Amino acid sequence: MARPSEPSADALAGLLGLSNHTVRKSHYPELAVRLEELEAERNRYKWLFEHAVHGIFQASLEQGMRAANPALARMLGFDQPQALLFSRSDLASLLFDRGTDELQEIVQVLQREHALLGYETRLRRRDGSSIDVLMNLLLRPDEVGVVEGFVADITERKQAQAHLQQLNDQLELRVAERTNELIEARDAAQAANLSKDKYLAAASHDLLQPLNAARLLISTLRERPLAQAEGLLVERAHQALEGAEDLLTDLLDISRLDQAAIKPDLDYYRLDDLLLPLDSEFQSVAEAAGLALRVRGGQRVVRTDMRLLTRILRNFLSNACRYTEHGRVLMGWRQRGERLRIEVWDSGRGIAADRLQSIFLEFNQLDVGRAVDRKGVGLGLAIVERIARILDCRIDVRSWPGRGSVFSIEVPLSNEQPAQGSLSLPQARVGDPLPGRRLLVLDNELSIRQSMAALLAQWGCEVVTAGDLDESLQVLQDRPPELVLADFHLDHGLTGCDVVRDLRSHFACAIPAVMITADRSEQSRRAMQRLKAPLLNKPVKPGKLRAVLSQLLG
Repeated sequence: MARPSEPSADALAGLLGLSNHTVRKSHYPELAVRLEELEAERNRYKWLFEHAVHGIFQASLEQGMRAANPALARMLGFDQPQALLFSRSDLASLLFDRGTDELQEIVQVLQREHALLGYETRLRRRDGSSIDVLMNLLLRPDEVGVVEGFVADITERKQAQAHLQQLNDQLELRVAERTNELIEARDAAQAANLSKDKYLAAASHDLLQPLNAARLLISTLRERPLAQAEGLLVERAHQALEGAEDLLTDLLDISRLDQAAIKPDLDYYRLDDLLLPLDSEFQSVAEAAGLALRVRGGQRVVRTDMRLLTRILRNFLSNACRYTEHGRVLMGWRQRGERLRIEVWDSGRGIAADRLQSIFLEFNQLDVGRAVDRKGVGLGLAIVERIARILDCRIDVRSWPGRGSVFSIEVPLSNEQPAQGSLSLPQARVGDPLPGRRLLVLDNELSIRQSMAALLAQWGCEVVTAGDLDESLQVLQDRPPELVLADFHLDHGLTGCDVVRDLRSHFACAIPAVMITADRSEQSRRAMQRLKAPLLNKPVKPGKLRAVLSQLLG
């Protein structure tokens, strides 16, 4: 008889669900289904393990490789996965390129982080070659020291990257070589431009000297009464010289502007100081063309570069006189806020609307009116446009075909007053101040001295000429001249500025001077500014020369 404290066999079987045949029979189908599912799952994982594209393995940190799939075997050049079941020591020496050190580093990371993802390395194949691989290593949480790894062959990707890097290096090398070629070409072009500028500067003096002498002689003849036939020849010679002078001057100016060799020298000027000298200069030009010229000045003050702005306005007036056959030319101004717009109006033929913008391009010229007889290359307005950019001033043109045109430039107004020592010249004068005045012409070229003396003598001046300081003191005979017309470049490295300063010191008086030069450099211009002497560029235009002399002697 069973003891009460021990459960019977039936009771234990009932507790386990196996108390009778019926219960056991009811649980067998469910167990069988579960076992079948587990077997199917195991077969599926086995199939994936054996047919995976990438390599898969399982390894022990202590013992080495436990299992590897066929993909990893093929990747490493082995026929069967069982050939990869290396021990830990063999694993370090036969598989990893960097051997024991690399394997130890991997183990340390896995022990610390439990995973190593995106690890790129090189594995050694059976034939001794190497491949680049990307590995993801995971430390199993349910089994101590067991690692499962997934390996992808990235050799082709690495080779493609290396090829791209090689192409990039070659491209950078070609770019560097091309850049060096461009730099060398740029330097050569700059050197050629510099050589061209030096050549033009040197050649301009030699070219302008005889042109200047010829212009002075032709101007002397033009002012004399001549027979009709001779007068016509003189006029044609004058036009030919004028065209050659304008062409050479424009070429020199456009070269310097393109080389950014001109810098604005900004100061404050009254309108009278800017506009009235142009009135004196162009009155004779307008009268010769049968035109009436009117210039309106004023006491308004503008901030500008007097020389550059005068160059623009002179071009406007010259074109107005050239392209107007009858009527008048007017130069005046209008205030527009904080700027002042200086305008030049004419009653010429006008310009068609489709040509208004092209007139500011190089080598563009309107062959109308009396301008047909004065051929050039059309650089005047191109120079105007460049100078306006330097001054940061806006230029504009409006035109009405058959009625006329108006060219304008806007300059900034100022409340400042011009300095007392500026080169502004008095405008008020009575009659012609030139007859009877004693002038010294200082030039190292005999032909220039003779031509200038002839022209000044025709204006009624008493003229003495010299080539240097010693000759000047000799011909002056201790009587100071009332004005000196000096060439800037003399012989033996001397300049006209040096001689004028010596004459002023010798006679102990501030003798007025006008400097004449073919040198258009900033250095020479500043030297003349320090001397406080007006500057006339060769070839000298008689109208401008007479206007400057009248202002200085008036």
